[in-house]
Amino acid sequence: MTFVPNSSSARDIAHHMHPYTNLKAHETEGPLVITGGKGVHVFDEDGKDYIEAMAGLWSVSLGFNEKRLVDAAIKQMKELPYYHTFTHKSHLPSIDLAEKLKSVAPVDMSKVIFQNSGSEANDTVVKLIWYFWNAQNKPEKKKIISRIKGYHGVTVASASLTGLPNNHRDFDLPIANILHADCPHYYRFGLEGESEEEFATRMADNLEKLILKEGPETVGAFIAEPIMGAGGVIVPPKTYFEKIQAVLKKYDVLLCADEVICGFWRTGNYWGSQTFGLKPDILSCAKALSSSYLPISAVMVNERVYQACVTESEKIGVFGHGYTYSGHPVAAAVALETLKIYEERDMGAHVAKVGAILQKGFAAFASHPLIGEVRGTGLIGAMEMVQDKKTRAAFDPKLGVGAKFAKIAQKNGLIVRAIGDSVATCPPLIITEEEIGEMLSRYTKTLDEVAAQLKADGVSFG
Repeated sequence: MTFVPNSSSARDIAHHMHPYTNLKAHETEGPLVITGGKGVHVFDEDGKDYIEAMAGLWSVSLGFNEKRLVDAAIKQMKELPYYHTFTHKSHLPSIDLAEKLKSVAPVDMSKVIFQNSGSEANDTVVKLIWYFWNAQNKPEKKKIISRIKGYHGVTVASASLTGLPNNHRDFDLPIANILHADCPHYYRFGLEGESEEEFATRMADNLEKLILKEGPETVGAFIAEPIMGAGGVIVPPKTYFEKIQAVLKKYDVLLCADEVICGFWRTGNYWGSQTFGLKPDILSCAKALSSSYLPISAVMVNERVYQACVTESEKIGVFGHGYTYSGHPVAAAVALETLKIYEERDMGAHVAKVGAILQKGFAAFASHPLIGEVRGTGLIGAMEMVQDKKTRAAFDPKLGVGAKFAKIAQKNGLIVRAIGDSVATCPPLIITEEEIGEMLSRYTKTLDEVAAQLKADGVSFG
């Protein structure tokens, strides 16, 4: 690929190190440079239009030009552009936002602590778990169970929770006291003749076996996304969380709900915890909290966890945790306005309406010769491409079928995310019926082009 000297692409290659990118390939491929956005669309520097079917990074819930969020940021910038929340200091936006989040929590929560990203939120969750059990005089109860293919962030602790090999390889992760339970993907890991409910029972039994093997006195918490996002949009099998929570309760293991992707109406309810029946002790959220217009995340804790923190901070003399930008007033003001917009526009009803259309459209792809499984709920979904629909045999990873799809989709004006050979979608919540129709049309065009290319390359499937 040839770049014009001093072009934005050339300058990006020269100066910018990208996350989640093959750095060597980037030196020749360069970036797609986005210069503007409107609603569910973004535009590159040549003016080409793309439907942003991933809402950025699962996050731009209100689209790319919500004036009210811009105005809220400007207003707060003029009033108080920054203040911190350390050492008994506070400001109105953080107070108002903490109060609001508690009022909409899926279960009774006691307090809210702010961070700047989902990774930081889950890093805080790890520290709170350890702090809690020290306060309970159970310093050995420190192991945290996550799940294979779960995604919880990229800090040292949160990346350790993440159950994806490439987030661990050569970063010397995971750290100690992090365990990974089974991935609850029924399509991939269900046994022949095993029902979803039976699969869920087996997952819960295996979790109990893991806890007993490690020693219940050493296991402090279990963390889970209601729907596993970056692991492939894996929807829990029927009765899964009901059975998992029974095991956790039996051994006094805290439940932490990672709502970073699922929170704020994504699954059709305010929280994924409500959609799938989770009753967490600790809840982390981010992304759609501010429609990602500014960085902010939050962790909510119940009264039991909070009182343990009070006890321990009293003993030590300080709760020694926090960030310079925790509860930043401008980010908090934008988050408050975001939550107001959700309520005023009855976002739950809107997602119920358009989500049903999206899921119906995605379900139709199941008949395509490339597609083995379609999964999702609300405005989040994925379809998994397989070589053999009957046996569920996957394509050789060297073929990079998922990557091919994402590349061709981009050519067709559709930005998606390939997770292996699964293709995820998570459009802005404001998407309309007509826009879903156009998005599905671009999906169809891309699927057919990928199929044609594979046939031309002599790759059989179906």
